[in-house]
Amino acid sequence: MDRRDYLVESDGKNEFKKILASEGVEFLTSAHGKVPCSTIEGKILCLLFSANWCSPCKAFTPLLVQLYNSLRKDGEKLEIVFVSSDEDENEYKEHLDTMPWLAVPFNLNLYRRLTSLYNINHIPALIPLSNNGNIVEDDAVTLVEDYGVDAFPFTKERRDELRAIDERKRHGGKIQELLAHAKRDYIISKDGRKILVSELIGKTIGLYFGAHWCPPAQNFTKQLMESYTELVTILHQPFEVVFISTDRDHDEFTCSLSTMPWPAIPYEDKTRQDLKRIFDIKSIPTLIFIGPDGKVISENGRALISLYGAMAFPFTEPRIAGIEASLQKEGEGLPRKVQDPKHPHVLKLDTAKAYVCDACKKQGRFWTFSCDMCNYDLHPRCVEKKTLG
Repeated sequence: MDRRDYLVESDGKNEFKKILASEGVEFLTSAHGKVPCSTIEGKILCLLFSANWCSPCKAFTPLLVQLYNSLRKDGEKLEIVFVSSDEDENEYKEHLDTMPWLAVPFNLNLYRRLTSLYNINHIPALIPLSNNGNIVEDDAVTLVEDYGVDAFPFTKERRDELRAIDERKRHGGKIQELLAHAKRDYIISKDGRKILVSELIGKTIGLYFGAHWCPPAQNFTKQLMESYTELVTILHQPFEVVFISTDRDHDEFTCSLSTMPWPAIPYEDKTRQDLKRIFDIKSIPTLIFIGPDGKVISENGRALISLYGAMAFPFTEPRIAGIEASLQKEGEGLPRKVQDPKHPHVLKLDTAKAYVCDACKKQGRFWTFSCDMCNYDLHPRCVEKKTLG
């Protein structure tokens, strides 16, 4: 029998109360004083295993405070009880001072018994118990981090419901549902203009996850801008990029947006975090392409732009396959080596994501004639070639 089965059968809240009684605990504590243990009756109880020395715990606490205050304000019968793994009572008190909820008294033996009962092997851990004491979710920390107040009441059913909503947004083909909500139907430009999300319908959209503090993102922004300018300004293609910031604060977000010709999700809007979760963004820069039908075309837009630039539009699999076939054919028609009078060494046929031709000083991609002995590249069209093989 695993922990969940045992606690469901034995009533997890009663087990919690029995341990408190066996340790002589008659009162729970808070930053403002003592309250009787009966305070938790008739409420959804969450046990928070945390410590003042734990950096992830201290980062999680403000998120939980926001959720707790919001739910209590809405009249929800929620109570949280802090179980400390601090070894020093002053550390325990310092951590408790940041919390609006209750706590078990500082007692190392009590902590050990509770961590054993609930099988706690890491902190922070948030273990919700329902009104009848049964565990409703093994550990709700990730649920709270991902969904905030929407995670309540922390049941498996609620978790599955939220994940189903994410899947619908990811695959549902509705750009307005993905980028907007009831309180915001627009995105913003760097000069503060509001652009209706409805104006994006029918366009190919690039969802660009980046940040001002990230050097790879800064470099990729320049590449993306070249393709964007060609597609939107010169070719007038139905294409738009939307910036989803992972900057650390609003000032950094403003710096990021000021360098970009495309609009962004407002920094203060939680849709930014929702989109990171929906598309499982683990690193930046990341570029997701959404087609005119609102469905995902590619989750590897960064590579497509780096390799093919604007010619990859509309970024569909058939288009990329056509480009690669054309490049292969082009390469088959080129010599393997050339001797050019502009350079003393033999040049070999090679491929490169991007380079600058040393003859015409213009950017090149794909096929190049390169020198193995020095950093020298020529466009195939710039070679005054003497074919060597």
